[in-house]
Amino acid sequence: MSDEGTEGTAKGGPEGQEAQTQPSLAIIRQYVKDISFENPNAPASLDPEKGQPQVELAVNIQARAGGNNLYEVELRIEAKGNHGEEAAFVVELVYGGLFMLRDFPADTLEMVCMIECPRLLFPFARRVIADATRDGGYSPLMLDPIDFNRLYQDHKNQLAAQQMPAGHA
Repeated sequence: MSDEGTEGTAKGGPEGQEAQTQPSLAIIRQYVKDISFENPNAPASLDPEKGQPQVELAVNIQARAGGNNLYEVELRIEAKGNHGEEAAFVVELVYGGLFMLRDFPADTLEMVCMIECPRLLFPFARRVIADATRDGGYSPLMLDPIDFNRLYQDHKNQLAAQQMPAGHA
């Protein structure tokens, strides 16, 4: 069998037709960029009679292009545990990922960075937070899955509402 005559043809396609490139996403690195755990009222806040703290959660996502198809995505999670008015713990995590995104249409890059990339990072950030709360003397805080699509849509709706002229509700 000879390789002659195959120059200029796309694999799997008719001669003279270019192969369509499929978008690809690869995680190059993931890392803890910043972590903080505070246990301000220990050991009193660790009293088993108080039960488990009530937890408030805040999530934020930031993404930056780095050139050469590289994008840094940061998943920021803050969890505050309280016993009534008394603070039990505060854990803040910035979990980052370096992603290579190739051949995505320009109008979809933001959605990929704000939905798909954090979705891939979340299980690892969840484990870091669970370990930090466990090491702080509490039961591991196992965060429920986050709907990053809904967060993205809510953010877009909020931006649109802010840009709407006064009197147009």
